[in-house]
Amino acid sequence: MAKIFNLTQIKSILKGLDPVRDIEEGFVAYSKGLAVVPPVAELVFKEPPGDVHIKYGYLIGDDYYVIKIAGGFQNQESKRYKSDGLMLLFKKGTGELVCGLLDECYLTHVRTAAAGAVVARYLAPKRVHSIGILGAGVQGRMQLQYLKPVVDCRDVIAWGLNQAELDEYKRDMEPLGYNVRTTLKAGDVASNCNLIVTATPSTHPLLTADEIQKGVHITAMGSDTPEKIELDPKILRKADIVVADSISQCLIRGEIHHAIQAGLLEKDRVVELGNVILSKELRRSSDEQITVADLTGVAVQDIQITKAVYKALISAQG
Repeated sequence: MAKIFNLTQIKSILKGLDPVRDIEEGFVAYSKGLAVVPPVAELVFKEPPGDVHIKYGYLIGDDYYVIKIAGGFQNQESKRYKSDGLMLLFKKGTGELVCGLLDECYLTHVRTAAAGAVVARYLAPKRVHSIGILGAGVQGRMQLQYLKPVVDCRDVIAWGLNQAELDEYKRDMEPLGYNVRTTLKAGDVASNCNLIVTATPSTHPLLTADEIQKGVHITAMGSDTPEKIELDPKILRKADIVVADSISQCLIRGEIHHAIQAGLLEKDRVVELGNVILSKELRRSSDEQITVADLTGVAVQDIQITKAVYKALISAQG
């Protein structure tokens, strides 16, 4: 009989895991052609604004396959996002449901934040003097938390939609050891930070190419549908290195998609994250370079986090 685990159980077991390592290994497997990941299935809603993603796949030679359903909807009054979902682990060969992780989208947030840490490990400048976070929601918080073991900098400039949510963000993050300055002008982040993470559902660019400074690294992760965009496409033309979590996926969604559609980026300039991890030659070689990573969210991340959590939960139960 399938095991069903709730969010409390999942959060408890995560404390003993290393999601960053698991996600990094997943990206490597993906770029080596060892993962079967079909195109994303999705529902996009206008009233109320939101989207639901179904991501699924398996690793070649593995015993399982995973189906993840995750949805997010924007509250019209507060403009905040409410997310929910679950992850399902099945046995290859029989189709048996092994377990259901009723994670309420928490594992999606974790694997996304872990991907941001992986990217920073290989593309961030050696000396980060200020971290910029665009988006004061759940992912804006988790990105900073997962960056902590990877980046020494503790000075942060956070941008959000209103001062109330920024004040709340500052209250939440400063006890974790960060010095947080807030702003309602995204340009303040661009002009002061050399590591920037964008984590919003924006459908218009938040940063422009003329604001971007030499030596900056940008991890953009909010643009996970064809309609969403956080960066001026000219930023990708200006960049020395452009990285996709999945090249095939970024051709139809994300910042790379918009830049190619605008004729500002050639496909052969894009390198895949798993290959960046594998090859030093593809990484940042100077603190003067501008680097951009486009994270649209790949099912291999869901496969890795689901397996790790399931195995740890079963082990804990004896």
